[in-house]
This record gives sequence, structure tokens and C-alpha cells, in this order.
Amino acid sequence: MTNGKKRTLRPLRQFMPMAHISENGSEKKMAEGGNDAELLKEKANKYFKDKDYENAIKYYTEALELNPSNAIYYSNRSLAYLRTECYGYALADATKALEIDKNYIKGYYRRATSNMALGKFKAALKDYETVVRVRPNDKDARMKYQECNKIVKQKAFERAIASDETKKSVVDSLDIENMTIEDDYAGPKLEDGKVTLKFMKEMMDWFKDQKKLHRKCAYQTEKITICGDTHGQYYDLLNIFSLNGLPSDTNPYLFNGDFVDRGSFSVEVILTLFGFKLLYPSSFHLLRGNHETDNMNQMYGFEGEVKAKYTAQMFQLFSEVFQWLPLAQCINNKVLVMHGGLFSEDGVTLDDLRKIDRNRQPPDSGPMCDLLWSDPQPQNGRSISKRGVSCQFGPDVTERFLDQNKLDFIVRSHEVKAEGYEVTHSGKCITVFSAPNYCDQMGNKGAYIHLRGSDLKPEFHQFTAVPHPNVKPMAYANTLMQLGMM
Repeated sequence: MTNGKKRTLRPLRQFMPMAHISENGSEKKMAEGGNDAELLKEKANKYFKDKDYENAIKYYTEALELNPSNAIYYSNRSLAYLRTECYGYALADATKALEIDKNYIKGYYRRATSNMALGKFKAALKDYETVVRVRPNDKDARMKYQECNKIVKQKAFERAIASDETKKSVVDSLDIENMTIEDDYAGPKLEDGKVTLKFMKEMMDWFKDQKKLHRKCAYQTEKITICGDTHGQYYDLLNIFSLNGLPSDTNPYLFNGDFVDRGSFSVEVILTLFGFKLLYPSSFHLLRGNHETDNMNQMYGFEGEVKAKYTAQMFQLFSEVFQWLPLAQCINNKVLVMHGGLFSEDGVTLDDLRKIDRNRQPPDSGPMCDLLWSDPQPQNGRSISKRGVSCQFGPDVTERFLDQNKLDFIVRSHEVKAEGYEVTHSGKCITVFSAPNYCDQMGNKGAYIHLRGSDLKPEFHQFTAVPHPNVKPMAYANTLMQLGMM
């Protein structure tokens, strides 16, 4: 009571300035948003731990929508993108993490790994230098810096000794006739220097027991079935032949690139495929993928595997042969098959593809690059590639290309699919991937396609991974790639 009058008590907020109330409300919302973002990050981390990278990316993205200034969220999503081979997106996220916090060391690691995956070794080296400067006693950082520096110096040396003269083929330096097959070699042998079906069956069994083909043999070696990436998964390749029959003139195959790398039985895969190509040259077809290239082979294991099982000279010969592989194949003037996809610009014709000088390492842009690297997207138009190379193309791009070239649909590979295949762009773009449980961690099915009859209607056949000897994927890969993905 004051002066005999009753005093009315009001809530304290009525006496607060409005701006102060608004500010506190915003802070509360921000705090709640931050807590929600952390919950989403934890959910994403669980999916990542379970190797469900697509859902991990989804929830990291939702966390970033609530808290877009968190460097850790970007770094975590960057690693998830690395696991799904979206190197362009991984690079962008790592760069964003460093824009937010230039002292965030994991951001430098992620960006370096992304650049290594894209073959940008100098950019990767710069980030490793930063880590070593900040953490001079970090043995892991110093080892990665030294490995990357070695690659940069090797590339510089190769450029320095390169000549404008016509490069001499490895074949010219081989004396296969005078190679001696030792008496204690009990493996498969060529018959009068020729590949036979008997030789192929013996060779596949020999490889199955993890034995090595003699180098003299290695140096020489009404439907169609289309297979996608096999990536050095030899025992899954054998399973395809078990399920679908061995190649023959009446059982033709087309393998759509990425035969090697990642899987640690790439030598066995490629020698088997080359053997069938020699045995049935008109009924067994091989197209080049983005992993039939020197940069990829150096990073993802094939070069190391060939050198471990044979010689550096053998790898040089593989490199030469890969450059002559076709980039695309047209079936009955109705279906175009390529490893990657369509083009960064409209107006490309089949005649343009025939004119490509393919006997080289692929350039960073243009039709040859696109055939090996591009990916479809659900929305119309084109966008920047998630891989950092080539582009992504929409259903309208596919429609225009097919109309101009009087084709029905395209078949491509290049991407892991949970069911082993995917049909998009209203049935005009088909993806097939034939490496089940890719890298022993993705849990996906594999698939192959039958095209039959005059209409070439696709029939899809799925299969699961089979056991293989205890040799881990990436066993022969560059040390930086093995560690950088962790």
C-alpha cells in the first residue's frame, strides 16, 4: 500500500525497452536453433558411422540450414562427400569451413584430400604446408606433406624431360619371343601364342586362387549384356560370368569403363577382360572410363598394383592401351553407351564423337572429358559438377541430344546406385553399376542390363557381393588417399 492506494504489479517485461525484448527473443531462437543443429549433426554422425553417407549428407545439410556458420558441420559434410566421390562438393565445403575459421586444421586436411582426388597436387601441397607449419610435431601431417611433395616433384620432373618428339611405345622395347617360361611355372599357357577358351577358363581359375599369370602370357593377352563399373572386384566379375554365362559370339558383352582402381584385384580384372577381347574381338566390347587414366591410376591403386605384381613397364603399356579404348558405343543406331554422360554444351553429334582424338590423357573440359565424367541431375538445365570435373545435365539436355541424334536413350555408369541401376529422365537415361558393396563399405547391389530384340528394351538383373580373399580395397592406392579418406 502507498498513500492508501493499491499498487498493481505488472510483469517485468512491460518495463523493458522493446529492442531489448526482441534481442533476447532472437538470442533464445538462436540458442534453440544451435541445439537443434547439434542434434541433427549427431544424427548425421550416426548415419556416417553406419556408412549411410547419403543420409549423413542430408542431416549435415539440415544442421547447416539452422547454423550456417559452423565450420565443423561443413568439414563433416566434406568428408561424407569424399566418401561418395563428390569431390567438387567436398572441396567447396572444406573451403567454406576455412572461410568461417581459418584456424580449423581439419578444414585444411579435407581441402587437401579433395584437391588430391581431383589431381590438383600443388593446391593440396599448399594446405599440407599450412598444417605442418601450425603443427610441426604432427607426424601424420608431416608424412602427408612429404608424400604430396614427392608427387609434385615427380610431376615436375616428368614435364621437364618430356619431349615434343613422337613418344616411343613400350611395345617397341619388348622382346616377348625370347621371354622364357620357367620349368616350375604350372599356370595357364597360350596355345601357339593365341588366346583360346581353354586358356581363359584356366586363367580365371588361376587368378581365383590369387596366383600370377606368367608375364609372357600377360603381355600377349542375340542379346547384349551391358555391365557398369567393376573397379578391381575380380570375384564379383566371376560372379557375373557365373550368373550370365561366359562371353562368346552368341553371348556378347559390353563393359562400360572403370575396370580398375579401388578394388585390389584390378590386374586380374583387366587381364580377364583383355583376354576375352582377344578371344572374341567382335562380341566383347570395352569402353574407357574416367579411371582408365594416369592420374586416377596413380591415386587409386592400379599403378601401384601393377608395379607390385609385375613392373613399371607393364603399367606404361596398360596406360598406352587405355588411351586407345573407345569412348562411346552406339547400338543399332538407337542406344548410345558411354561411361559418364552428356555434354557441357548443346549441339554435339555422333559425328563429333567419332572425330575426337582419344589417344591421350583426357583434357579438363570438352566432349572427351564429359563422356568420361559428367552426371545426370533431376532438374532441367546444367549445373556445376559435384565431382569438380565436367557438369551435371538435366532431362531437357538429354531430350535435345536424343532428338538431334535420332536415338532412343543413353546408358551410362560412373555412379554407385543402391539397387545397382537407376532409370531417370523419363526413361531416357539409364545408369548401371556392377561393383556390389563397392569398396566393401557401400552395401549396394550390382546390376547388369540385357538389351534384346529390335526395340532394345532394357532388362535389369541384380546381384549381391560375393566373398573375396582378405585383401582390403585401396591396398595399393597412394598413401595419401588411404589416409585422407579416414
